[in-house]
Amino acid sequence: MTDETAMPNDDRLVTETGVDARIAEIVEPVIEALDMRLVRVRLSGQNGLTLQIMAERNDGTMSVEDCEAVSRAISPVLDVEDPVEKAYHLEISSPGIDRPLVRKSDFVRWEGHLARCDASVLINGRKRFRGYIRDVTETGFSVERDQPAYGEENIAVIPFSALAEAKLVLTDDLIRESLRADKAAKAAQAANENDAGEIPEDPEAGDPA
Repeated sequence: MTDETAMPNDDRLVTETGVDARIAEIVEPVIEALDMRLVRVRLSGQNGLTLQIMAERNDGTMSVEDCEAVSRAISPVLDVEDPVEKAYHLEISSPGIDRPLVRKSDFVRWEGHLARCDASVLINGRKRFRGYIRDVTETGFSVERDQPAYGEENIAVIPFSALAEAKLVLTDDLIRESLRADKAAKAAQAANENDAGEIPEDPEAGDPA
């Protein structure tokens, strides 16, 4: 994987429309104030009406406690703004292993893994692609198709400006990499918390009697 810090502009490329966009506009600043970032907003008819808000920490982790913190922070804001006319169930979740790819850094981080991508315009005569993420740049990425049809191009270059939707495909390699990355992120977070909790020694204090 390439270092995701190589992408200076990391705003979301895939954004919502309609009511979902209004909700995203309301909750994103609140989520960012918690030192997290919004991944996706989706209002669906599941269980009557469900508002799913997908978020994560900057290191890609998202614990149950983090989800509860987001819920506590955004619920009163949504109550005040009232963007949804009907009663709904609020669901806060992590992106999951087969996650949506919505930022340039997502493509950098998961370069080499299998994904499904939809383009907003025809590229090589088609809009839907499945393949391995390759050659991520500031302006786009390539998809090396894992199952190209006879006579079709094996490589498709997709500009970020033409990206409509993208999502990782669940594979054994992705599961292993996700578990490794999650373990490393949690270890780093624990180390930071331990460092913050240490009491610095007083250089002028004498030895104990």
